[in-house]
Amino acid sequence: MIKYVITALFSASMLTAQTNTDNVQNSVKVGDVYEIGKPKAHQFQHIDLPRANFIIKKGGIANYKTVEGNQVVVTEVKQTKDGETKIKMKRTDGSRFFRTHPTITANYSEALASGELVSK
Repeated sequence: MIKYVITALFSASMLTAQTNTDNVQNSVKVGDVYEIGKPKAHQFQHIDLPRANFIIKKGGIANYKTVEGNQVVVTEVKQTKDGETKIKMKRTDGSRFFRTHPTITANYSEALASGELVSK
């Protein structure tokens, strides 16, 4: 009897965990506007920015401070196999990041929680 109770509790907790990830994924949609905040660490951890050597090879300027404060719009939302929500963003003014990259990606929930993305 105890095995059935434990199994039922485990199943119920898994269902609630699945609904929480669905709520996060449903809370962001294409067209939402965000602002890129200042990272708490030395560099951005949850926003995937290109490495400096790739920026320089394409003829851009690898200054990561210029990303802070930019307003971005969500262009694509994807749910990964492990339950994370990845978003693709572009700048609202139409210019490119570092003069080379039109879009960047981010882990939505972790970037929001850490303050790297701020909702407008």
